[in-house]
Amino acid sequence: METTAITMRGVEQHQTHFRLGPIDLNIAEGFVTAIVGPNGSGKSTTFRLLLDLIKPTAGQIQVLGQKVGEGDDRVLKQQLGYLAEQSNSEDDSMRGSEKVAFVRRWYPQWDVNFYREMLQLFEVDDSLKLGKMSKGMRRKFELALVMAHKPKLLLLDEPSSGLDPIAWKTMIKVLHRYMEPGDRTIVMSSHIVDEVKRLADYIVFMARGQVLGTYEKDELFQRWQVLFVQTGGAAAQLAAVPGIVECTEAGSGIYRIVTEQSAATEQALQEAGHTITSRQSLQLDDILELLMRRGAWS
Repeated sequence: METTAITMRGVEQHQTHFRLGPIDLNIAEGFVTAIVGPNGSGKSTTFRLLLDLIKPTAGQIQVLGQKVGEGDDRVLKQQLGYLAEQSNSEDDSMRGSEKVAFVRRWYPQWDVNFYREMLQLFEVDDSLKLGKMSKGMRRKFELALVMAHKPKLLLLDEPSSGLDPIAWKTMIKVLHRYMEPGDRTIVMSSHIVDEVKRLADYIVFMARGQVLGTYEKDELFQRWQVLFVQTGGAAAQLAAVPGIVECTEAGSGIYRIVTEQSAATEQALQEAGHTITSRQSLQLDDILELLMRRGAWS
């Protein structure tokens, strides 16, 4: 039975121009979970709530078995690593090595050898001032910084922002290797489909401050399919087929069907005498768009 790294129950966060929740969410320990959604969907707000940087208006949050916002959380926070989407401009005048000297004091498990290995892999010179680093180099430095104490839970908000293709591939390898012990958890937000495909075990879709659904990645792509169907003049029967999200005529008696239950849909189509001429998997952004369009909040 899977252990839960993060539990959110009835969580809401109200701001002047934005409302998050209510959110009920379980994130499994030992896996990579990607949160996918458009800008303004609430991904960064969710990270800040998990870190107790902002308080929920309602609901409860539990991280690594401890309620967030209650009691002494120093031991809990020593087990967390957080890479924010935007760099802190207040650090621009500091050298990378100076930032490291400040941060490492808070983490007894800081691993200087691991940190140096990360700098070498990413080709980062931490003697430079942070404000003088390129966007990509600073991103690589910050990733090394938040991973150097080997946190049990790593929160990454758009981790590959600013990285070139070579650095991106290195990041993917580093994160795969980081998960090898089996007891670490990564929660990441990303707009990059290939990044999610390569890293994630689970995918959470968010939009307009709501969770649209949580899926196991491989099952998601197996279930959500586009089927092209030859109806043989019995198009009206398609309305009764299970799992269909969209159905549009493609011409010459061919219909384009989007299904979220591909196995059940294909079986029903075949039993009804329809011919499936071809099938395609949907992309993440297509699935998100369909979830948003139909107003699915489950």
